Amino acid sequence: MAEGLNKVMLLGNLGADPELRVTPGGQAVLKLRLATTESYLDKSNTRQERTEWHSITVWGKRGEALAKILAKGSNIFIEGSLRTSSYEKDGEKRYRTEIVANNILLTGRRGGGGEEGGGGGGGGYSRGGGDR
Repeated sequence: MAEGLNKVMLLGNLGADPELRVTPGGQAVLKLRLATTESYLDKSNTRQERTEWHSITVWGKRGEALAKILAKGSNIFIEGSLRTSSYEKDGEKRYRTEIVANNILLTGRRGGGGEEGGGGGGGGYSRGGGDR
């Protein structure tokens, strides 16, 4: 049987400041809200924009380090995989899909924090650069 591929790549801006939490077991988990916007021409040849919102999770030391340097408006590139979970609310089963990030590049293109300063330690992330 063939193996599958679960890979997501997104480039966008943070819509809110990151939320860093710690699980009861002591594991750090960083939650991000990422907006990706694309433009297209509609049937009447008018330029339109469509924004999608994505829930991103970053685990461990990587999440702790990124929490110190990311802020609302930061432009970042994310690589990761999709995870879907279910829960019950008011007796109704609901589903949530998120991206678990395993690589994050701080592009520094536009937006708020994350372009300057800090970033040492933790590894697993890097700043995008001029030689791309």
